[in-house]
Amino acid sequence: MRAAHSVHDHIVVGAGSAGCAVARRLVDAGRSVLLIETGGRDDNPAIHDPGRLWELWNSPQDHAYTTEPQRHADGAQVFWPRGKVLGGSSALNGMIYVRGHRSDYDDWATRHGATGWSYDEVLPYFKRSEDFEDGPSAHHGAGGPLPVTRNHSPNPVTLAFLAACEQYGIPYNDDCNADEILGAQLLHRTIRDGKRISSWTAFVKPVLDNPLLTVRTGALVTRVFVEAGRAGGVELLSEGRTETVRCSGDVILSGGTIGSAQLLLLSGIGPADELRALGVDVTADLPGVGGNLHDHTLTPVVWESAREVPAGTANKLEAHYFARTDPSLPAPDLQPLMSHVPLPVAGHTVLEEGHGYSVLAGLIRPLSRGRLWLRSADPTEAPALDPNHFAEPDDLAGMVAAVKQVREIGRQQALAEWRSKEVAPGPGIDTDDEIASYIKRNLLSYHHQVGTCRMGTGPEAVVDPRLSVYGIAGLRVADASVMPAVTSGNTHAPAVMIGERCTDFVLTDQN
Repeated sequence: MRAAHSVHDHIVVGAGSAGCAVARRLVDAGRSVLLIETGGRDDNPAIHDPGRLWELWNSPQDHAYTTEPQRHADGAQVFWPRGKVLGGSSALNGMIYVRGHRSDYDDWATRHGATGWSYDEVLPYFKRSEDFEDGPSAHHGAGGPLPVTRNHSPNPVTLAFLAACEQYGIPYNDDCNADEILGAQLLHRTIRDGKRISSWTAFVKPVLDNPLLTVRTGALVTRVFVEAGRAGGVELLSEGRTETVRCSGDVILSGGTIGSAQLLLLSGIGPADELRALGVDVTADLPGVGGNLHDHTLTPVVWESAREVPAGTANKLEAHYFARTDPSLPAPDLQPLMSHVPLPVAGHTVLEEGHGYSVLAGLIRPLSRGRLWLRSADPTEAPALDPNHFAEPDDLAGMVAAVKQVREIGRQQALAEWRSKEVAPGPGIDTDDEIASYIKRNLLSYHHQVGTCRMGTGPEAVVDPRLSVYGIAGLRVADASVMPAVTSGNTHAPAVMIGERCTDFVLTDQN
């Protein structure tokens, strides 16, 4: 997009949720930045129209990954759409703005060795990026690059769902990003004037004319090269040619939970024996790279409607709720998500839009952990992805509880005028074992994969609390891959926060 500097101050790999924040803040600070994205421009109209979200899956803007067969889920393979475009997955996601529970971050700091990442310490970074519709407060920021807006014209069946939650015993919560996360609410969204606002459009597009910024699209970074223990730049593949680009300061990997870990492994940074077996020269023996992979899971519950459900005005995802299966839990472990459209479920009647509605039962505090690994040293080959879903029996029990709860909410009087019948799971699926089998057959991702470059201390940690890769100077990772444990909710907002923090570390450590 712009002629490259001969040597940049910094290279940022990946123009997604975190990478765009990193690039913008470094440019604002007077640093020259090369931002490299594997995908292309965000010129698909479906990206910008919130109502066309699902058209983006399996599009040219989607990496369209699939997991390994899940041995604890009857061999299910789960589809993982991930952005391959300016904006990364923030150009494909559900546009939901959720920070998570206070204890998520406090646990990072106290239990996982991520000193400095407690909730009180990260809150200013959430606020710094935010332009909240209601204005600034103790919990929200205003004037930042990223708009966070409310839904002022929700679908009537969405409002009926929220009323049904209250009848069931889940109170309405006007702001899950304030003190209390529990309860049901209309979603906070990264939508403005009816259009999706990705990290690209929020952070980078406004400064494209800055001479300090160079953006490369359609360029696959194949290796970080390390000289005398320090990252000096990257090799990339573009239009069939290999190039080397250098920087005088830090290389920051923001390729996401899959991309950043894959690139570290290709660069010889990871489990030494596995790398040698693939013919990859070992640069640093870091056994944790690719480990700790986990994700939030979903399963649909679908109803046929007794009357036509009107088309939505923007996003087809309008409401959710946070709840605990056990009152003793410090944070919610369930986040079901409501859609005013009927989602397709294999083996069940597929309803046309307007003739049904859905609630996706969701587990958000999984205990199971899996891993990512290279299939070969070929950078164009996708890595193997195994989140190891339901390896911990409590995760499946939590999903069963979520489905049962969602079905009970669906039976409440507030939805009586909309409800014709439950289509899926439907009649004959009532016992816990039957529901568990249904979940395994219809296992979906919430698209919140994290953890493969875990931040903290100990032998499995990949980056330290300042996001520097252990054993390699000048190399950092800033994206959801550094999360020691996934947050209680959607991961876009926390990923942006991680990008904001990374920039401060870079600027402070080099001054």
